[in-house]
Amino acid sequence: MKELNYSPLVKETIQLAIREDIGHGDITSSLIVPESGRAKARVLAKEDLVLAGMPFVLEVFRTLDPDVVGKVFFKEGAGIRKGGIIAEFSGRTRSILAGERIALNILQRISGIATVTRTYVGKVSGLPVRIADTRKTVPGMRFMEKYGVRIGGGSNHRFGLSDGILIKDNHIEAAGSVKKAIGLAKKAHHLLKIEIEVKNFSELKDALAAGADIIMLDNMSLRDMEKAVKTAKGKAVLEASGNVNPDTVRPIAETGVDIISIGALTHSARAMDISMKIFRST
Repeated sequence: MKELNYSPLVKETIQLAIREDIGHGDITSSLIVPESGRAKARVLAKEDLVLAGMPFVLEVFRTLDPDVVGKVFFKEGAGIRKGGIIAEFSGRTRSILAGERIALNILQRISGIATVTRTYVGKVSGLPVRIADTRKTVPGMRFMEKYGVRIGGGSNHRFGLSDGILIKDNHIEAAGSVKKAIGLAKKAHHLLKIEIEVKNFSELKDALAAGADIIMLDNMSLRDMEKAVKTAKGKAVLEASGNVNPDTVRPIAETGVDIISIGALTHSARAMDISMKIFRST
């Protein structure tokens, strides 16, 4: 499997997970498993899923014990049916057992995010709209979770607060108005695009007049979103946010918005059912 060029935060998160789970050592394995014991284990899909996260699983075992070798049978983003063998690992039995839970926790979550993202992307098939994530992620796992969104066919919104200007309702309240907030942002960062969240047509018109590049339509009705698209007339990129679910995402896309951001891709994704089973030991 091709190595993933990922953030140092991923390694820090994995190291923290190892310290958290293993602590001073795996008591059970040290009592039951011979120190010289070796084994092979299979990672199995126990339900249909979209695979995502194996590079991180490999990093778990590299960190624990470089002697553990993994062989992955599917590419990231592959649809795997229930019963499919995702990968095999061979090496020291104690090391495989020590990494099992950490590896599965990551794989189950990231595959869950990719699976739900694939569902949303499929719902808007044929329409010129992007499905995007948000910053509603588990602390420390943002890179991995946003990776899962990409593998599922979605797009990443900004990674963190330092990546772009997004003026939200509390910023507007602090600045005094939409116009003032955009004006202040333009003075300080003339090279960056400015996105602003609006909740009604008065704010939309102010945002357009002030020269916002991207406008987020927050919790607007379908009718209002259609009106917003006609009002903007290509003057700004429009992003829809709020009240998005598998039943509403296509009607929202049909209003003509350019982006639909969905917090549920990460904050509500269900972990996929994946297990690891030793099938040979010596």
